[in-house]
Amino acid sequence: MEAPFIRHRNLRKTSAMRDLVRETKFSLDDLIYPMFVKETGETTEIPSMPGIYQYNLSDFEKEIQKVQALGIQAVLLFGIPAQKDAIGSGAFSENGIIQQAIRLTKERCPQLIVIADTCLCEYTDHGHCGVLHGAEVDNDASLEILKKTAISQAASGADMIAPSNAMDGFVYAIRQGLDEAGFQHVPIMSYAIKYASSFYGPFRDAAGSAPQFGDRKTYQMDPANRKEALREMQSDVAEGADLLIVKPGLAFLDIVRDVRNQSLLPIVCYNVSGEYSMVKAAAQKGWINEAQIIYETIIGMKRAGADLIITYFAKQIAQERQKEE
Repeated sequence: MEAPFIRHRNLRKTSAMRDLVRETKFSLDDLIYPMFVKETGETTEIPSMPGIYQYNLSDFEKEIQKVQALGIQAVLLFGIPAQKDAIGSGAFSENGIIQQAIRLTKERCPQLIVIADTCLCEYTDHGHCGVLHGAEVDNDASLEILKKTAISQAASGADMIAPSNAMDGFVYAIRQGLDEAGFQHVPIMSYAIKYASSFYGPFRDAAGSAPQFGDRKTYQMDPANRKEALREMQSDVAEGADLLIVKPGLAFLDIVRDVRNQSLLPIVCYNVSGEYSMVKAAAQKGWINEAQIIYETIIGMKRAGADLIITYFAKQIAQERQKEE
């Protein structure tokens, strides 16, 4: 007699069976590891991000080789300069901290993909992502400095430029600048959809990039807006972006899916600092299974449509996989 219901559990009865029919998977090749490099001082752990460090160049040289040995394919570098000024001139200095870190990485680990964050907030004394005109961020004046920064990073050996500044027209300006400087081959991984989020708090500790006044709501997106994300995506695609970032991740997986449905470009989801710190804090309290939560977080982003994931968990995931092998 025909059963009155379907036996879905038949495909779940053993671990091997579950592995066989698993729909969504990820590998280390899907992960990008963010790292912070400081110009002066000792290497220090970031209090709000256990296990994540601000490395001085000497320690960074050792750490980057360990990262490559773990099988991680790509890193996203953020620089912390010794001095800051009104226009963030350290961002485009030939001997700036990010330029030094890029050159060092390509010298020691030439196969590692080096992605350079292109923003001014770490380098300005006011902490905003562009230059100021009075108390306002001057969009168009900022584009010229961001263009210079991207060219400087490419000249230092960056494999990819990742502009996170959220200025209108930033992809167009940077693409034009790179092409004119002979870096047509350098792709742009655009922070196409970047919300004004409280999930960034620990990052601002890590990068020393909190604004000294006001906030970033005039140039980062309102978390309540969904259709606006598609307009931002369309602008960056038209301006020449090669990859599209959605940031943050967990509270915006619907946006990841929307962008996936609308674009054929690679989609990158940023598993941001606040998401990392919440997991670490709960794990330290013994409230959650940390390894399983990390897995569900990453697989959820992949299931939503992300091709790549920027995550502070990348090194931890790689270490666990090495143990399994």
